[in-house]
Amino acid sequence: MHRNAELIRKFYTAFGNRDARGMAACYHPAVKFSDEVFPDLEGARADGMWQMLCKRGKDLRVEFRDIEADDTTGRAYWEAWYTFSTSGRPVHNKIDARFEFKDGKIIRHRDSFDFWAWASQALGPTGRLLGWSGFLKNRVRAQAAKSLAAFMRERGHSDIQR
Repeated sequence: MHRNAELIRKFYTAFGNRDARGMAACYHPAVKFSDEVFPDLEGARADGMWQMLCKRGKDLRVEFRDIEADDTTGRAYWEAWYTFSTSGRPVHNKIDARFEFKDGKIIRHRDSFDFWAWASQALGPTGRLLGWSGFLKNRVRAQAAKSLAAFMRERGHSDIQR
């Protein structure tokens, strides 16, 4: 297995164990992360997002497969099952991940998933009706950013270490 494929495996194994520090150890200090809900996180904010998800994901289950990587890029497919904290609804999210590497760490991480499918599960009827719209996506993104900022403020970054 290529060392970067092993790094991806280590990252998702840590996530499955809700080990945010283990995940952060896989990231370059200048990492850039994006997905449908958190479109532009860098460094400590990316670490903070994973820490928030690990702490809040009491019933989180993660499975991953199809890991491929070379010296510069990688990919994986992963799935997550959890209860969405805002609505209490169960979610099964299916995600394609792309990676870039620098200095033996993940420098770029892009997760892609079907926002409408996610919103339909997480938000119920509202998500089914409006999950296709930019309005709902922007509203979810704004709430997610607000939650992350509050989470990081509460901890004063003290828990977000490499």
